[in-house]
Amino acid sequence: MRVKVLFATLIGIDFILLLLQIRGLSIGYHEARIVYGDPSALQLLLNLSFSLFGQNDYALRIPMILLHLSSVILLYAMSKYYVTRDQDRLWVVLIYTLLPGVISSALVVDNAGLMIATLFLFGYVYLRYGIYAIGVLPLLVWIDPAFVYLFIAITLYGIYHRKLRWIVAGILTLGASLYFYGIEIGGSPESRFLDLLGVYSAIFSPIVFIYLFYVLYRRLIAKERDLIWMIAITAFLISLFLSFRQKVDVQTFAPFLLLALPLAAQTFFKTYRVRLREFRGRYRILFYTAFLLLVLNALVVFFNQWIYPLLQNPARHFAYPMHVAKELAHTLKEERIRCINTSEEKLQLRLRFYGITQCDSYQLTDGYTSEGKKVTISYINTPVFVGYVTKINKN
Repeated sequence: MRVKVLFATLIGIDFILLLLQIRGLSIGYHEARIVYGDPSALQLLLNLSFSLFGQNDYALRIPMILLHLSSVILLYAMSKYYVTRDQDRLWVVLIYTLLPGVISSALVVDNAGLMIATLFLFGYVYLRYGIYAIGVLPLLVWIDPAFVYLFIAITLYGIYHRKLRWIVAGILTLGASLYFYGIEIGGSPESRFLDLLGVYSAIFSPIVFIYLFYVLYRRLIAKERDLIWMIAITAFLISLFLSFRQKVDVQTFAPFLLLALPLAAQTFFKTYRVRLREFRGRYRILFYTAFLLLVLNALVVFFNQWIYPLLQNPARHFAYPMHVAKELAHTLKEERIRCINTSEEKLQLRLRFYGITQCDSYQLTDGYTSEGKKVTISYINTPVFVGYVTKINKN
């Protein structure tokens, strides 16, 4: 009972912290392309939210937060099959919620958040009901072409364990995914390997990523190769191979590695508890160092606007692509400007979300014009955007 209360408290705090971040974010260009682009599963979910709550930042991001919370619940349920103590499951969930890539997927409108939630759904159904998890696969085919790596893993798992139904399911879903989406492999040989590892380290934090890699390798040697392991190792190795020929979108592969967190927890706690208390010191140092780094990273994300006073060029801020647009739209509306033209295509699409359409009555530029009215957007008393609005005389 106590553990359930702690778990509910953790989810509640996580939800409140993420909800508080919405006010400080503007829609990004990539997010605007999802909202106004080709139909997709994520766009369908967003449109449902807009129809219920109107077109605003909360309606935009709450679906991602709810997907994130559902992934937390599913991870907690999956962990039961790998760790024996309830408090260990809480640690798994806490580490998960603090991972940089997870925080990002909980706030940024991107298929990564939807992928994580549905992938964890598949993982839970597999651990709870076994072969019946095959029933989830058609949904995954529809949701995202990146699940092709899951279908490859399922096929390999079926072949390795000589399980015909998994082989058939893997081949059929793999074929369907390739038929509908295809797969893009190209480029000339170039060094992207270290870049790939760097991005993985940024998503998971260096210590957690290194330990995940160690766990996957250790289970390979020990021949502990269940389907969850097969999914994680297959996606990871494919990303490594692709990195020798092209730039890899790590966000496509990272969700599959997240699925291995319960495996990592099982290995860590077993290795830790099999030792006498006086020989556990280095494991405690490793754990608390990783945990401290994750907390510091979360604080940087949650208080990111306080970084602007430390930067000479605000555009170099990691969250700058998701700032400015909302405040700029509000400033323009105060000037009774409902449409404007800007040479920046990305900013133009972002302003559309806030009711500022494109027209040739006003021009927004970043260069000084004698006839233009200066518009300044500041965070923490630090100017981060300066533009000039000019009314176009059509006579």
